Amino acid sequence: MDGKIKIDIVSDVVCPWCIIGYKRLEKAISEMGIEDLVEIEWQPFELNPNMPDEGQNVHEHIAEKYGSSLEQQKESQQFMAKAGAELGFTFNYYEEMRMGNTFDAHVLLGYAKDFGKQTELNLRLITAFFSEQKDVSDRAILKQALLDVGLNADEALSKLADENARKEVKSKENYWRDLGVNSVPTFVFNRTSAVTGAQAVAVFKQVLTELVEARTI
Repeated sequence: MDGKIKIDIVSDVVCPWCIIGYKRLEKAISEMGIEDLVEIEWQPFELNPNMPDEGQNVHEHIAEKYGSSLEQQKESQQFMAKAGAELGFTFNYYEEMRMGNTFDAHVLLGYAKDFGKQTELNLRLITAFFSEQKDVSDRAILKQALLDVGLNADEALSKLADENARKEVKSKENYWRDLGVNSVPTFVFNRTSAVTGAQAVAVFKQVLTELVEARTI
């Protein structure tokens, strides 16, 4: 089997386990020295597709969705902050942190893909939200993120009013949901196998090793 190993990462830019999972995958790829053999594409998933424009306090959102107490949430945040720090990523949680609607961000990630900047923009948005306490549903924040990664911000933002671009995001969300993806992150390898959750580096290495070996058969 020839060609690159295609990894679709179904995720949301406000999903903490998504960045932890990605960083572990990245570490596995780096330690194996197979960067040139891997192609990554980010696929859209909204943790809350019905999130209103004004957003919602993170603690309230998690309590409503998962039934977690404030104490449980803070313990989880501390655990994630530790896991992130081990991977070189900073979680900067705060009391008034709010979840925003991420649909626009996914439209822009679709735009960035055409210029080979999808991963770069995704990481910029995740960092803006978790590390810099910024609202990634705010178009001013989105514009700055586009500029930060060297994209044409005005052209990209025009896509937010483009019905075809918006329909494409919805279509992709439906595609993955119809395949049974209902939690993120989900990592899909060559559209034939998948693992869900922020797996350990060793797990990613095992999966990747099998895929690399299959290329030589």
